[in-house]
Amino acid sequence: MRETTPQVFLIARPALDLDGLRGYLDAAGGASWLDRRLAESEVLNPGETLAEFAGRACYRSWEPGLNPNVTRVRTDPREYLDNVLASGHGSVLEHASYTFAFRDVSRVFTHELVRHRAGSAFSQESLRYVRLTDIGFRIPPALEPIREQVVSIVEQLEELQVSAARELGVDDEGVPFAVKKEVTSALRRLAPIGLSTDIIWTANVRTLRHVIALRTAPGAEEELRLVFDLVAELALAEAPALFQDFSRDDDGTWTPAHGKV
Repeated sequence: MRETTPQVFLIARPALDLDGLRGYLDAAGGASWLDRRLAESEVLNPGETLAEFAGRACYRSWEPGLNPNVTRVRTDPREYLDNVLASGHGSVLEHASYTFAFRDVSRVFTHELVRHRAGSAFSQESLRYVRLTDIGFRIPPALEPIREQVVSIVEQLEELQVSAARELGVDDEGVPFAVKKEVTSALRRLAPIGLSTDIIWTANVRTLRHVIALRTAPGAEEELRLVFDLVAELALAEAPALFQDFSRDDDGTWTPAHGKV
């Protein structure tokens, strides 16, 4: 048995097209906003800038006077986004999405993750096509007192995967891929749900905030709390203004000041 530890990798983030932004803002009369942002920082944070852009487009609040109902505007981007969070204007957060690669998480984890369909996309390692030759497995803390029995059972299941494939002649010359796939799919039924696998997850910021809060809460499943503690750290480092209201307790619970965004 190959003992594993879950890993999380941020592999994609939003990208800004400054020419497109400027073209729109020139037409809408808000180019001064982009000039201010570029004067403040040569490299714009894509997720934060996209959310701010979307929010200002709703109210034409690039600068005072463009909308006769708006006589003053918040100029600090962090303050602006804090107001977005406080007012619950969460739809503007949906424009910014991030993609994470989860390595060596259990299928217990993936079964719970894919429940979060709204604002998400998933691509999971398929055990219909990927034949198991070894079984990665993380022993949860609750099972540490019976570690030896757990290891023994998983190793027996691992050996069954290999011996069954051999006896069924999956690797014999000339075996059609359709047969290989059928046997592989059948054999996965004999693998533990706790086996380690990989999944790619894309989520917009609104969904990210919701899932982080939900899956790091004290009552959440133990592995999900572990993994989403890592996700939260990555998210906060990547777009601090969009997660600025989150605080972390010593037990790994992440709590937003504004829960319903």
